[in-house]
Amino acid sequence: MMPRVRLANLPTPVETLPRLSAALNGPVISIKRDDLTGGLGFSGNKTRKLEFVYAEALANSAKTLITVGSVQSNHCRQTAALAARFGLDCILVLFGRDPDEKDGNLLLDSLFGASVVWTGREQYKETLQQVFDQAWTDGKRPYLIPLGASNAVGTLGYVYAMKEFIEQGLDVDTIILASSSCGTQAGLVLGARMFGFKGEILGISIDHPAEKMRSRIAALATEASERIGQKIIFDPDEVKVNDDFIGPGYAVMTDLEKNAIELFARKEAILLDPVYTGRAAGGMIDHINRKILHQGQHILFWHTGGVPALFAQPYQDILQP
Repeated sequence: MMPRVRLANLPTPVETLPRLSAALNGPVISIKRDDLTGGLGFSGNKTRKLEFVYAEALANSAKTLITVGSVQSNHCRQTAALAARFGLDCILVLFGRDPDEKDGNLLLDSLFGASVVWTGREQYKETLQQVFDQAWTDGKRPYLIPLGASNAVGTLGYVYAMKEFIEQGLDVDTIILASSSCGTQAGLVLGARMFGFKGEILGISIDHPAEKMRSRIAALATEASERIGQKIIFDPDEVKVNDDFIGPGYAVMTDLEKNAIELFARKEAILLDPVYTGRAAGGMIDHINRKILHQGQHILFWHTGGVPALFAQPYQDILQP
């Protein structure tokens, strides 16, 4: 067992969604509530990853956590909360420009006391390295967490999430989730192999071509398996990713996301976010409407969190009734 610092309130619930299922007249839909992981500032899937990542940071005597993401990054928000909880400094390298007003996750980053360095998406790796080098020179003992905590260590959080789900005893045909930095899906894929889940795991791509993601997920799952002493080789062809819903790009909200958010809210009082779970749920609904997912099947939607982004511009304006 890899070193782990317990942060999340586990196991997260599994719930059946009867009103949503009836409204869509398709398969039975259940949900895994990783929007309720607790522990770190409004919850989310990154908390599971950070349990393993933070353990490695401790082993390296870290005093400062540095990571990277978009202006409304859920991962950055949870990393900032982690640093605040344990008395570490936190530096976030965020894509974009410093806005006049802080809202959504960015407001929470500020409340948690994180410092922010702004960068362009094209040069973020260089900026990240410069920030790390400067922190090291300043004696801040930095530890670098990659985008989405999606390295082999962070991936382990979802290996054991799959074990948790299997032990909850719900038999489903397909798991559907938002997939972007690949660590969550890679962990579920590896966990399925290790612990005997026989259903399909379908990632709805938020921003990258499916071919690229399949290769990345297979590589991460293979590398993570080595971390726990059971080297398992995964082929990209084994990984299921759908990239039909990328639309105008990352974090650009369309009717697909808006309609999914409204449907979940009005039928089940469950909030989705406009970037990840809204897009993944929109993809699931499309699959049901087109009978790709159909009656007689049991589908699990894995909610990865991200609700604070609902309160950021421009999503507020789009969601106004």
